[in-house]
Amino acid sequence: MPKSVKIAIATVLTAMVTVAGYGVYNIATALTGGSGGSGRSGGAAAAGARPAVTGPPTAEQAAGAARAFLAAWAGGDLSGAAAATDDPAAATTALTAFQRQVGPSALHLTASGPAATPGPSAAGSTPSATPADTALSVPFSASVEFAGTGTPWTYDGALSLVRARDGRTVVHWTPHVIHPHLDAGESIAVRPVAGAPAGITDRNGKPLTGFPSLAGSLERFTARVPQGGTADDGSAVLITKDSDGTAEKLFTVTEPRPLPALRLTLDARLQEAAEAAVAKQSAGGTRAASLAAIEPSTGHVLAYAFSPSTGSNLAFTGSTPPGSTMKVVTAAALLEAGVTPSTPVPCPATTLVTGLPVANDFADARPGNTFADDFAQSCNTAFLEKGRDVLKPDSLPRTAKEVFGLGLEWSTGLTNFDTRIPTESTMAAAAPELIGQGRVQTNPLAMASVAATVQSGTFRMPILLPDLPQQPAARRLSKGVLNDLRALMTRTAQSGTAAGPMAGIPGAAAKSGTAEVGGGKPDDSWFTAYRGDLAVAAEVEGGLHGAQSAGPAVAELLRIGNG
Repeated sequence: MPKSVKIAIATVLTAMVTVAGYGVYNIATALTGGSGGSGRSGGAAAAGARPAVTGPPTAEQAAGAARAFLAAWAGGDLSGAAAATDDPAAATTALTAFQRQVGPSALHLTASGPAATPGPSAAGSTPSATPADTALSVPFSASVEFAGTGTPWTYDGALSLVRARDGRTVVHWTPHVIHPHLDAGESIAVRPVAGAPAGITDRNGKPLTGFPSLAGSLERFTARVPQGGTADDGSAVLITKDSDGTAEKLFTVTEPRPLPALRLTLDARLQEAAEAAVAKQSAGGTRAASLAAIEPSTGHVLAYAFSPSTGSNLAFTGSTPPGSTMKVVTAAALLEAGVTPSTPVPCPATTLVTGLPVANDFADARPGNTFADDFAQSCNTAFLEKGRDVLKPDSLPRTAKEVFGLGLEWSTGLTNFDTRIPTESTMAAAAPELIGQGRVQTNPLAMASVAATVQSGTFRMPILLPDLPQQPAARRLSKGVLNDLRALMTRTAQSGTAAGPMAGIPGAAAKSGTAEVGGGKPDDSWFTAYRGDLAVAAEVEGGLHGAQSAGPAVAELLRIGNG
């Protein structure tokens, strides 16, 4: 049988879908006799089935029963074929479903070898749920023809033959009777398949080959299965997992037409800089580094990179505390609560959170600070104490979701982790979230989006394909609050904790972050910033202060700029 090809499907099949003239519905229960079985054994037969008695049939009996079953199935006598199994009800439903879903114009099934003790099947396990000493296996060859096509689909399978309680030799019913790769919880059908694009380019038509971080991701765009048929689509026999929609292509029925090159939102020039930046900050792959860049005016992802490139795409799927970069969102909540940049907000040396002392990156107390000073200096204690005074437990998660889109379900074009900021029951429990600690989880893509939202004033969901829908946030910040937030980030880039990496980058606005991860591990380095129509965020695990590792990575892209 030809080697199967794995395809990522953009949407999970529902119980009943009609696509390009083929009726598709879930047959997992039918294939397992409603037993709820899992794995390649297909589970036990349903109540009412004829269970096998001890002792296998003879080789002659097994071969004869197999030939009778295959002849009935191939001849369209589905009820007769089902009656030749140990679960006629499940078999009738499954064979009918195969006929409707796959829709062959002709089906040829031939026993291709003698009966033998069951061994490993093409699917990697025995084709029967019965013990080997009560069954014999008969291999068969299948040839499936489709109207209007010249080449039949051929594959090899195996039947497990058992002796029923009434003494007859019957086929033991499992999903593998239909096809050796079919499992419980899967469906088999002919579905439309899209042709592979002639290539994948950046937004300017430049090829995106040769970038380590994109190598695995680009396959997700070249192997897309459409939700509905079009003139360019072909068709193929697919086995689809009902749980996540991933599919295995078994046979191409009709070839799809070639598609033109697919343009992503990426910018090859920024992508090259992003790859170099994370490679440098990962210190030869000894620590993970990731980065994402977004165009604030559109939400288009202009670059993303991660190192080591053989690992996970942490720019999109990371789920760690962002440290003080979250203070951008906290500051928005405080500003909306009536705090202004000039409001006196002392910065004590330490404060208590749930009975434990929390300090700053500097040892001295700064009682004369304003809120603008606290933001630029990244004073943890000021944010914690002022937050407990004027905010509620749901203030941060509500502002994050309603204004910045954090916590919405993002559809970027790739797998991504949606930021989580749990709503705690008390301000004491919620306090660590105000400085990006506690149970906050996010990634560079989300924090780049935070900076992009500040720059443009509007949350635009990050996307990699320009035609993807973008779910809006519920509201925008007022003009006054937005201008104050921009001023806070600009000052931080000019004279605050972000000044070092942002030196020589006019118009930059930024926020650095240092996230404690516990367990004796060094702190993670975070940085988010924008300049013009470009917002960038980076994380370096174990990189310590944001200005030390993540900041220089972000600076590399901001110096290039967007167009």
